[in-house]
Amino acid sequence: MAAHRKPRQRSLGGHTARTAFTLALAGVATATAFDGTGQAEPNLSPAEVRAKVAKLYQEAEEATEKYNGAQEKATAAEQRLATMRDEAARKEEKLNTAREALGSMAAAQYRSSGLDPAVQLALSDDPDHYLDGAAFAERAGDRQSAAVARVRRQLREIEQLRGAARVELTSLKARRAELKAQKTAITAKLDAARRLLSRLTAPERARIGEADGATSDGAPRASRASTSGRADLPPPGSTGAEAPNPRAAAAVAYAYSKLGSPYVWGATGPNAFDCSGLILASYRSAGVSLPRTTYAQIGAGQRVSRSELLPGDLVFFYSGISHVGLYIGNGQMIHAPNPSAPVRVAPIDQMPFAGATRVV
Repeated sequence: MAAHRKPRQRSLGGHTARTAFTLALAGVATATAFDGTGQAEPNLSPAEVRAKVAKLYQEAEEATEKYNGAQEKATAAEQRLATMRDEAARKEEKLNTAREALGSMAAAQYRSSGLDPAVQLALSDDPDHYLDGAAFAERAGDRQSAAVARVRRQLREIEQLRGAARVELTSLKARRAELKAQKTAITAKLDAARRLLSRLTAPERARIGEADGATSDGAPRASRASTSGRADLPPPGSTGAEAPNPRAAAAVAYAYSKLGSPYVWGATGPNAFDCSGLILASYRSAGVSLPRTTYAQIGAGQRVSRSELLPGDLVFFYSGISHVGLYIGNGQMIHAPNPSAPVRVAPIDQMPFAGATRVV
């Protein structure tokens, strides 16, 4: 039997996207254990395999959205931490300047009448100690008192920043641990789906891709699009309804231009996408900033009913809001389905509808 190496997951690399798509459909030489049970599953019909693969892809997509959310939080934490460190560095520079000014005062005082005891304390190796002296302010002159007050304030600000940075670093470590856990979950689900797909013939695997997977009861999902997602497609604006504004129209046009692009979890373009990544990129091209995850995107605009849908609206699926597509009219959407199928046009009734949002 041939040994098989687990493919390394890359979330964003455009030049590896098509390789990832190929690996998702590639067979392996032998059937292996499923879900870590250590026991081979009984022979499954193609319909049963399609149903199980569709379920695994849905679970992987839920984990992907959690991964995307954790990545967004980790990035924000890294930015806040960097800002705090920069601010602390600036304040330390100001503190050094203030201490140098105190040193100049001390030198002048020494030349004239000896070193004031308060200034001796100010220039000691333990500045916190002299700042706590109850009689210091009374013994120091007005100018020295103001300078020392600035040093006191700057020391406190620096310590506060360092404390906040420690908290932020703890948060960042938690986000990175969450990223690792979600990546493990995604990889396990996709590996299990690939093992199941290896049981099918090449034509059967192709049919899964053409049908965008299967419904939860195993029935194939209908799709008007070919494997590339481009066959028999109407041009933008000819699907029975017009986009409500130029930005929505631009988002739809961008999504059309990405038909056939492979699905890669964590990707936001320009050559590969996951479901929410495609939405993010489509509206980014129109100058509109959207949140990264499906959970946040559904709240990014005005909720609309299914009967009110217009091109450019975001359509969401499953009770966990784990999948999103871009509505283009006539009951159709453009979406990034899963690793078995590239970005394509599909009917919105092929998955359990959860809601819709108009973002512009």
